Amino acid sequence: MIKITGLKETSEKLDDLAKKAGELDGQHNVSVDELLTSSFISKHTSFSNAEEMLEASGFKIENQDDFESIPNDKWDEFISSISDFSDWQAMLNEAGKEWAAKKLGF
Repeated sequence: MIKITGLKETSEKLDDLAKKAGELDGQHNVSVDELLTSSFISKHTSFSNAEEMLEASGFKIENQDDFESIPNDKWDEFISSISDFSDWQAMLNEAGKEWAAKKLGF
């Protein structure tokens, strides 16, 4: 006879994961600050944080309007030149994946 242990703990972990996954279902409004954490920026660029990255862009970015006024192609070129992403959307997509994984406890 084989005795199996740890099933209760595994079941509880799976229940917790299912609960967290349910909380992530649907659309979420997540700020760029929450997505572009220091760990994300330092992992994918040579900068320590998003503020350093923005300062290095050469664009005057003091508020949301300033950011939105940057031509998309110029911002994509910048992101491509300082990161391992082809463009801004690719960076945001990966940041979103990492944010979701963190919320799930991975």
